[in-house]
Amino acid sequence: MRIDAVELRRVSLPLAAPFRTSYGIEHERQAVLVRVAGEGTEGWGECVAMTEPLYSSEFADGAALVLSRHLAPRLVGRDVTAEGVAEALAPVRGHPMAKAALEMAVLDAELRGEGRSLGERLGATRELVPSGISLGIAGSIPELLDVVAAALAEGYQRVKLKVEPGWDLEPTRAVRERFGDILLQVDANGAYTVADIDHLAGFDDLDLLLIEQPLAEDELAGHAELARRLRTPVCLDESITSARSASEAIALGACGVVNVKPGRVGGYLEAVRIHDVCVATGVPAWVGGMLDTGLGRAGNVALAALPGFTLPGDLSASARWFDEDLTEPFVLEDGYLRVPTGPGLGVEPLPHVLAARTTDIDLIRP
Repeated sequence: MRIDAVELRRVSLPLAAPFRTSYGIEHERQAVLVRVAGEGTEGWGECVAMTEPLYSSEFADGAALVLSRHLAPRLVGRDVTAEGVAEALAPVRGHPMAKAALEMAVLDAELRGEGRSLGERLGATRELVPSGISLGIAGSIPELLDVVAAALAEGYQRVKLKVEPGWDLEPTRAVRERFGDILLQVDANGAYTVADIDHLAGFDDLDLLLIEQPLAEDELAGHAELARRLRTPVCLDESITSARSASEAIALGACGVVNVKPGRVGGYLEAVRIHDVCVATGVPAWVGGMLDTGLGRAGNVALAALPGFTLPGDLSASARWFDEDLTEPFVLEDGYLRVPTGPGLGVEPLPHVLAARTTDIDLIRP
């Protein structure tokens, strides 16, 4: 399609509750939305970069700048397909989250024009996907147990606990002892080093699905050593940036599970290629989340419906994060989320919420 204009829109949505991880506390979702328009249709994308560059080097203000000055101008006034977005943006180094938002918007517009859903385009094989919840670092173990109990009562099929040095084995053990054989995993966001391997082996007695990103993203050799020493499967998140990096990590023995976040890897099309690598190598995979609004959640749910995503992902209901989501809310159905079937993402921003939460608009034309 020919891209006539790209609109960049900054929005701010308060979180229903603060979310604490080893790299900081989030109180609101400051998102960069991308809308592309052309040939009588439009499409929406969401950049998942966080407010500060703590999860990765990308952050919302920087993403808005690079989109406005360097990425969107490479598409406006041109005929481009979703498959061609990555090539068109390749001269700009890095910035996968910003690039993913543009690709997502073009995909949405293309599929709306064709009357096809994103799930159909990506290869979804399920109508419903199991929902897991990611829980931040709590103020105390009793507080954590209350939060886990509430999540299970809502129907979440898997619980993920954020951990860090000083908040790891004891709270995880308390959850296991209190709730029995629930599906349970932990996520360290790179908070440990290879010197902590003996300590991390303590998780082996807790029957976890996996331990996610225990070491720094560039510590593949360290993760391989950890994987040899632990019975608990090691999952990589930040270390997986492409299908090639996934192949290399798996070949090295650095992981036995892969977390796929479309924004982190440059878009949904690359996410599918990572899925295919995991299927070919027999490695379980699942879809992660990034405090996504309903736009990103719609895309992630469609992706999670592919056959190789065999573990519950971080695909919670909208109410987990927002009192009022940007789109019609996603709601749990007996522990599952329904894959949108409408054209494109199958959802779009609610006009009154979009207007109320917009803080800035930038329109890029040829």
